[in-house]
Amino acid sequence: MKQYNFIDIFAGCGGLSEGFKKNKHFNMLAAVEWEKPQVENLVNRLVEKWNMSDAETRVLRFDIQRTEELFEGWSDDVEYGSHEGLDSLLNNQSLDLIIGGPPCQAYSMAGRIRDANGMRDDYRNYLFESYLKIVRRYRPKLFVFENVPGMLSAKPGGIQVTDLIKKQIEECGYEIIEDLKQFALLDLSEYGVPQKRKRVIIIGLRKDSYSDIQGLLKSFYMEQLPKYKEKPKNVYDAIADLPKLLPLDKEVRVGGRNYSHDLTAKVENHLPRYHNSRDINVFKLLCEDIESGRCEYVSSESLKQLYTEITGKTSNVHKYFVLRWDKPSNTIPAHLYKDGLRHIHPDSIQSRSITVREAARLQTFDDDYIFISSTGDNYKMIGNAVPPRFSEKLALALESLL
Repeated sequence: MKQYNFIDIFAGCGGLSEGFKKNKHFNMLAAVEWEKPQVENLVNRLVEKWNMSDAETRVLRFDIQRTEELFEGWSDDVEYGSHEGLDSLLNNQSLDLIIGGPPCQAYSMAGRIRDANGMRDDYRNYLFESYLKIVRRYRPKLFVFENVPGMLSAKPGGIQVTDLIKKQIEECGYEIIEDLKQFALLDLSEYGVPQKRKRVIIIGLRKDSYSDIQGLLKSFYMEQLPKYKEKPKNVYDAIADLPKLLPLDKEVRVGGRNYSHDLTAKVENHLPRYHNSRDINVFKLLCEDIESGRCEYVSSESLKQLYTEITGKTSNVHKYFVLRWDKPSNTIPAHLYKDGLRHIHPDSIQSRSITVREAARLQTFDDDYIFISSTGDNYKMIGNAVPPRFSEKLALALESLL
């Protein structure tokens, strides 16, 4: 059986590589990630689910910008310890593809709105350069570069980021589709993800391995990948069968934390986050408004006005959003770790925001992926991940190019 070796860069907790590992034709040689909670979860997953006994060696926790050390190894680092490096780990094995996507905050529209300088000076704008150094060193047949739609309009230093990327990819000896917006901007809800989530999926092909690259890539985006589209799924499909978590008459304190909702559910990571009585009442009001058909609080203006009436504060964007049973969820973001006001469970009886398990399901992580970090870290890594359901289909489609 033919197997394709790959490495995962900016691996996070492994959403992108998860779909590839489900395909028997793909073999993960290594993964690189610098955030400790994400590494711990990825290693745990590789050991518990994929029986990878050497996962702690295969997953390199390191700063990708220190690229030469990443290749050749490092020792006695205060933050990252010691490792033999990627060169030694790969040991001259052939590498068919590299997958990954640099942190997207600097490209995201939301990130640019929050930053006074539009994130033009954010170092994360240039992490693709480190990614391409790895591509240049190991020369895979192809690479996958995933990011947010905002990268199509980002201009760090006043230069269109897609122009920078295309130029450097060409210099590396690879070619990508000419019109990224037309071909590479994908709606993941068309691939079994119960969520409104658009992402840019860039496929780079090595020039000396392929001919008629533009024709191949157009066929990939227009014919091969669309073969794996499926009927859209909604919030009900994803989370309706999970146990209900009802508000308590009186708050309880367990393990040093306060809880406002029932804790009896026997599903891993399905613990409700704490909500004060004000928020519980708001959630109930908003859910009942939709359930009754009144729909007084569904417009942005009415939600902003309600927020002002309740808090005395003003906001340029509405803070509240109730998920709809019969529609895909709004995008699950990393920002979910800060609050859940824009991801309110649609059941008025429960009057709460979504749990880590519900966020994971909306991102299409299997229930046997157990998240082992703090609640905040779990939300963050889930929001940053590529939905495994999509990556599984991406892997299938990439076989046509490999």
